[in-house]
Amino acid sequence: MTAPALNRPMITVSVMLATIIQALDTTIANVALPHMQGALSASQDQITWVLTSYIVAAAIATPLTGWMCDRFGQKQVFLVSVGGFTLASMLCGFSGSLAQIVGARLLQGLFGAALVPLSQAVMLAINPPEKRGSAMAIWGVGVMVGPILGPTLGGWLTDSYDWRWVFFINLPIGALAFYGIWRYIHADTARRSMTFDTFGFATLSLGIGALQMLLDRGEQNDWLSSTETWVELIMMVVAFAFLLAHTWTTRPEKAFFDYRLLKDRNFVTGVFFIFIVGAVLYATRALTPPMLQGLMDYPVATAGLVTAPSGLGTMISMFVVGRLVGKVDLRLLLLCGFGVTAFSLYQMSGYTLVLSEGDIIWPGLIQGIGLGLVFVPLSAVSFSTLPPHMFAQATSTYSLMRNIGSSIGISAVQTLLVRNTQIAHASLTEQLTYSHLASQVPINGTAGFNPQSMANLAALNGEVTRQAAMIAYVDDFVLMLAATLLVIPLLLLIKPPKRGAGGAAAGAAHAAAD
Repeated sequence: MTAPALNRPMITVSVMLATIIQALDTTIANVALPHMQGALSASQDQITWVLTSYIVAAAIATPLTGWMCDRFGQKQVFLVSVGGFTLASMLCGFSGSLAQIVGARLLQGLFGAALVPLSQAVMLAINPPEKRGSAMAIWGVGVMVGPILGPTLGGWLTDSYDWRWVFFINLPIGALAFYGIWRYIHADTARRSMTFDTFGFATLSLGIGALQMLLDRGEQNDWLSSTETWVELIMMVVAFAFLLAHTWTTRPEKAFFDYRLLKDRNFVTGVFFIFIVGAVLYATRALTPPMLQGLMDYPVATAGLVTAPSGLGTMISMFVVGRLVGKVDLRLLLLCGFGVTAFSLYQMSGYTLVLSEGDIIWPGLIQGIGLGLVFVPLSAVSFSTLPPHMFAQATSTYSLMRNIGSSIGISAVQTLLVRNTQIAHASLTEQLTYSHLASQVPINGTAGFNPQSMANLAALNGEVTRQAAMIAYVDDFVLMLAATLLVIPLLLLIKPPKRGAGGAAAGAAHAAAD
């Protein structure tokens, strides 16, 4: 019997929808946390488990993607992942207690972990090498919809209806994605060439879980001043040490992680680059909205609108670069991308407390263009020298390293933000003498400063704190600028793929945008 014709457009739409629901849930729930906190009678510390439970579950389950595809077949795993994620979203919406929603979010993370790497692998499989660059660029536009719409859509749904609709919105999208995958993707035969490495999976899960917990709770626990942080750090180091020793002493086809991936210079270099890209991208997204709302009194809707052009810039550059892959030296495209990104961070390092909306929009748009120039060429380079049968495990590893990079990046900038604010506050306070205050500082509309007035003291401390926080934000942008510039010389380590092979795997790096 002849196999049905390959319907690439419908497959592309289906996998885009599957990726969108996963991408939406990385940002859409954040704005609804205060509403969930009241409805579920949770403390500020407890409600953060709605986020951390999803992150930890997804991080642990992501490396399973390669083995599950080998064992059960790509289409079957994709259908179970989409169906399970959609049902878990429904459970989140119906949750009546903190324990219920945390459990449902754990299920969301477990089922959703495979969606991005599976979408990448499917798109790699259905497109010939000469079309993969442009096809992945188009697909990347769909990937960007989630992060762009997440905060705005989440705020609108929460204000107009209820926080539960933040999760119910996944149901129609998930149903359409499930039908499209079932209807248009051809069933594949499970290879069953990999054995399940129980010890490898256990050590990797323990190491990733400990790392995520350390990053999520480290700042709250004052890092190494806390016994909990030390326990998590020791668990992470021991688990990864056992994993490393086990992997290198086990045959590749029996190990949970195929160490032969580490022998491919382009893949290793690409993984390192996507780690940096994930850190810079997510750290910027984590810093800008609270800076605008906390220091400049931007409404939530306005903050979302002025930061959205970053995603728009990425989509525009993806359209362009998708047509250039295979025609232009990929290292040149990467150099341009990192250079443009560095320029945008240089602009951000000049931020002050007096900013117009254009001062926020243009650097964000430029940064989006730079990151879009990086995504497609980076994935093309990373996967161009790998055999097709390693795509599933390689894409899951690629996504995992992007997630770890984003977690470390967010944790680092938030920690430095708090500490640098304290340092700057102390430094600024030292400059405030009585004579200086009395003669030069207007407080509450008066020319002088009365140290006996509590209102004046409170107003002065508030202004000093604002200035100190702005200095700390600028320090973070400078740090990200330095990290971006420092990785550029590593482009020399990349081996140019053979002509025409540049589009062979141009898709994985789009995951860094969700």
